[in-house]
Amino acid sequence: MHRRHLIGLALAAALAACSAEKPAFKAIDITGATYAQQLELSDVSGQKRTLADFKGKIAIVFFGFAQCPDVCPGTLVEIADARQKLGADGAKVQPVFVTVDPERDTAQVLKEYVAGFGPDVVALRGDLAQTQAAAKAFKVFFAKVPGKEPGSYTIDHTAGAYVFDREGRIRLFVRYGGGTEALVHDLKLLLAGA
Repeated sequence: MHRRHLIGLALAAALAACSAEKPAFKAIDITGATYAQQLELSDVSGQKRTLADFKGKIAIVFFGFAQCPDVCPGTLVEIADARQKLGADGAKVQPVFVTVDPERDTAQVLKEYVAGFGPDVVALRGDLAQTQAAAKAFKVFFAKVPGKEPGSYTIDHTAGAYVFDREGRIRLFVRYGGGTEALVHDLKLLLAGA
């Protein structure tokens, strides 16, 4: 009887170890996703950048455009606020802004745009084909929509950010409008090694 009890306890302990609970993220946990694995575009100084460049930090990749009226600046403000609330740990979070409007978002336009959200925000751009390839790799939708004035346009695009852990693995998809507190919560979990 004693031996059966010990075997039962050992089995229960083994099962508990196998079913360790996943972290309780507020964002969508996409750990292990087979997309969002590659990104190779130039930064505003013309240097080629890849996801590997951001290893060691929590990278937050967001696709948008400088003339976006609400989603893009709202997301970048949330990221900046979250970094500020993290205190010294905020420096361990790297925002990466990828333009889906290479026609208007020149290197200079992007440099000035992202500067308003922090001195170390990385802005990436490519030609249209490179932009489409990057968006496809992340399963990001974007499409030009004609404006009211002749020749004017806006861009519809996926409104969410991709979060990578310090080892460079894709972990989260953060929906637009989730709020700073939820983002801070998730970043703390990732910074703690979740």
